[in-house]
Amino acid sequence: MINVLPPAFIFIIAGLIVPFLKGKVRNIFLTAVPIVTFISLINLPDGLSMGYSYFNYDLHLLRVDELSLIFGYIFLIISFASFIYGYHVKNNWEFTAGLFYAGGALGVIFAADLVTLYFFWELMTVASVFLIWARNTDKSIGSGMRYFLFHLVGGVILLIGIILQIKQTGSATFNHMELSSLSTYLIFIGFGINCAWPLLHTWLVDSYPEATILGTVLLSTFTTKTAIYTLVRGFAGTEILIFIGAAMAAFPIFYAVIENDLRRVLAYSLINQLGFMVVGIGIGTPLALNGTVAHVFADILFKSLLFMGMGAVLYRTGKIKATEIGGLYKYMPYTAAFTIVGAASISAFPLFSAFATKSMVMSAAAGNHYTITWLILLFASAGVFHHAGIKIPFFAFFSHDSGLRPKEAPLSMLIGMGILAFLNIFIGIFPGFLYQILPFDANYVPYTTAHVVSQLQLLLFSALAFTLLLRSGIYPPEIRSVNLDADLFYRKVLGGFIKFEDKVILPAMDNVKYLFFNFMPSLLGTLTSNPYKLVNQIITGGTKEKRGSEAESYFWLIGWSVFIITVFLAIYLLAFMHF
Repeated sequence: MINVLPPAFIFIIAGLIVPFLKGKVRNIFLTAVPIVTFISLINLPDGLSMGYSYFNYDLHLLRVDELSLIFGYIFLIISFASFIYGYHVKNNWEFTAGLFYAGGALGVIFAADLVTLYFFWELMTVASVFLIWARNTDKSIGSGMRYFLFHLVGGVILLIGIILQIKQTGSATFNHMELSSLSTYLIFIGFGINCAWPLLHTWLVDSYPEATILGTVLLSTFTTKTAIYTLVRGFAGTEILIFIGAAMAAFPIFYAVIENDLRRVLAYSLINQLGFMVVGIGIGTPLALNGTVAHVFADILFKSLLFMGMGAVLYRTGKIKATEIGGLYKYMPYTAAFTIVGAASISAFPLFSAFATKSMVMSAAAGNHYTITWLILLFASAGVFHHAGIKIPFFAFFSHDSGLRPKEAPLSMLIGMGILAFLNIFIGIFPGFLYQILPFDANYVPYTTAHVVSQLQLLLFSALAFTLLLRSGIYPPEIRSVNLDADLFYRKVLGGFIKFEDKVILPAMDNVKYLFFNFMPSLLGTLTSNPYKLVNQIITGGTKEKRGSEAESYFWLIGWSVFIITVFLAIYLLAFMHF
């Protein structure tokens, strides 16, 4: 039975079943889902399968090749570890959302056509927002709504691009595309929004820290990594991605250094690591693409581990800000140890995972003479050691004594973290196991004397700089604050529009209302009875009713929102009617 179901469908069906399960039965079921899916995955035939027809287009649910398989492997590994980590969760609907979310991600990476891809892409959006709302706080509700609206706009852009692309090419197949038409640019931007490109990234740092503990771990895996997959599949070698990726690698460092919320520090760090991957896609050589895919694999392992560590701290203390925690290593020693493994991995210490993956992208940049890009990535490598390699474990488990005396994390959390910690070390020591499943033909040897020595120099001098800056008081102190990001621009623009609407548009609408409901009937009457009254009304504007209650103001605001959505739908229908 499982061999005739796409991996995505196994997760989706499991998501429908899990609300009816309880206790140990539920936990065993959750553990079995990724195992059963893995068995199904390794038995799938290579190439296209699960074909169907839609509007006379031949579509396929499954395209199995080396690129989709390696993403499938890591998605199942992280699902397995995350579900064990989340045994403490009592709300079964959170697991339903997680299973649907992971199923959507699996559907995207195995989709052979743009129509199937879009269906699962939107499933991810709908399912993931419930992982934010499940925390059930005012901040999470608001953040989830902003997250949903951001991805709704991105989905509309992607949909229009897909429709135009199918119309232009006569095919829905998802293969490599050139940025040469409106359709490919729209698809490119649609993918980029989910990849958290600069200025389009604020949904990530806004929503991930507000999600549930398990939700944040899952969110850190699927949305951005499926976007990386689509860029590798569709836009490898697109040079503009080199500049986008370099910016992504650099700018989050400054925010992460001054951020007080440690889960938000990791959210900025996630964008930083995505930057390395995007640069590799832009370079587009076999070594660079292998580096991107390998770093996706490693990043999911160490970033999920770091989010798990901070999630365990939040679970036991109810706090996650650097100013409120510290000195926890005595009370949560295993959590501290696993978090340090994640910190060493993301920092690319020898014998840890990123040492064997991140350097592939940097080597490709240097080998293809992107010198400035290489220098930016070098700076970013030092920066990530500061904010994720040192800041996260230092301020959570050492630094000052916060006075908190929590228990160690629950056993299920420790097992989930232990699985990922082991894999981070295993890949760091034996990278050949990862290299042999990479999709492109390129040889790379990470453990050379030059690479080991240069990386240790970078890390040691970065650690020295952190120590000197901290001891001298120059390092930015951890303070309670709100850091402004690019979302300030959105808020200003939206706020300005609302003020403009209140002062200009709404009064104009009142004039229109008056024209049709008051002035026109009056005009018809005075044409035959009192021309002097007509002239007076034209000159003075008559006596209009004042705009009514605040509810009426909201009515017009909603009306304009519906109008904007209608415009998007009209574009969609116009494009669709031309097939």
